[in-house]
Amino acid sequence: AAAAASVWAIQDVKETGKASMLGIATGSIAGLATVTPCAGFVGPLGALMLGVAAGVVCRFFSLVVKEKYGYDDSLDVFGVHGVGGFLGTCMLGIVASPVFGGFNTDTTMMTQTIIQCTAAIATAAYTAVASYACLMITKAITGGSLRVPDGAEQGEGLDMWCHGEACYSLSEGESAGGQPVPKVGV
Repeated sequence: AAAAASVWAIQDVKETGKASMLGIATGSIAGLATVTPCAGFVGPLGALMLGVAAGVVCRFFSLVVKEKYGYDDSLDVFGVHGVGGFLGTCMLGIVASPVFGGFNTDTTMMTQTIIQCTAAIATAAYTAVASYACLMITKAITGGSLRVPDGAEQGEGLDMWCHGEACYSLSEGESAGGQPVPKVGV
């Protein structure tokens, strides 16, 4: 996790001139998501390799791929957990090898990597099909739409539209974050 957070922060510094706490935290979670499939099978060197890969690959999916394809992933669940888990599963065949301090002595690195990649691809395909089926069932139950009207998202808000109440009422002098509005000219 520390390696992924560091790699993510280094890329932030190279790109924007400064590290961000959000990037460091997200990088750390990416490292954890990537190392999870490998728990119990990797040593320190393999974990370091996984962290570096997670910091690069998960950041790319969270920032570049999401922006390019415009999918809704506000918490980077796909880019961090999905991609990180897939990456860790595929890399397990490599990092579990005793060459990198791992504990897999039953199969060769190539054989285990093929097994891991096959399992990762099969799981991704199953998940995509099952998710699509769940979405279509939900769409049928909710009357044919998976989105709320634009006015509900942009105008009155989902709380008012769905429940008829405002969960967060701002009093005069508060900004949207609940903080006092600075007085101009004082």
